[in-house]
Amino acid sequence: MRLYSAKIPIIAREILSTLIKDEDIEVNNQEEADLDIQAVLKEYVRLEREVTEQTKDLLESRNLPHGQFGKIKRIVAEEKNFGMGEDGVLWICNQILETFMQSKFVEEIFASDADMRRKMNLIIRRHMMVEEELDAEVRNRIKNLQEGSANWDIEYTKVMQQIKNKRGIKD
Repeated sequence: MRLYSAKIPIIAREILSTLIKDEDIEVNNQEEADLDIQAVLKEYVRLEREVTEQTKDLLESRNLPHGQFGKIKRIVAEEKNFGMGEDGVLWICNQILETFMQSKFVEEIFASDADMRRKMNLIIRRHMMVEEELDAEVRNRIKNLQEGSANWDIEYTKVMQQIKNKRGIKD
C-alpha cells in the first residue's frame, strides 16, 4: 500500500467531513483542521521517502542484493519507529488523533479514539489500495515477460508510469 501526494487533500477532506458529519468531532475552522490532517499525511510521505533512501544507501554501502530491500526497509522503519504497510495506516491514524488533541481548530472530540481510528483506517486504506490495483494491472499487461528479468523490470516501470499518467496519479 502506498500513499500518493496527489491523494493527500482528498483523503484529508474525506476524513474531516466524515468525522464532522458523524458528529465525532466539532471544529471551529474546517480549512485549518483539514490542513492539520494534510500535514500528518505529508509527513508520512516524507518519512517513507526518507526510509526508502536510507535503505537504498545501506544496500549500496553494504553491497547487498536488491532482493534484501524489503527486509532492510522494515529494519530501518522499525529503528525510526515508523509504520509501513498495515502498520503505516495505524501510524497515520494515531498521528491524526494526536493532532486533534493538540489542535486549536478542533473544538471538541465526542467519539472514542477506537471509533475514529476505525473510520479513518477505512478511508485511508481505500485510497492507498490504488497501488495494489495498479500493480495487478501492470502485471497483467506484461505477463508474457519473465519476472525478475531486466526486460521485465524495464517494462514494469514503463507500463506503471503509463497507467499512472492515464489515471492522473503523481508520485
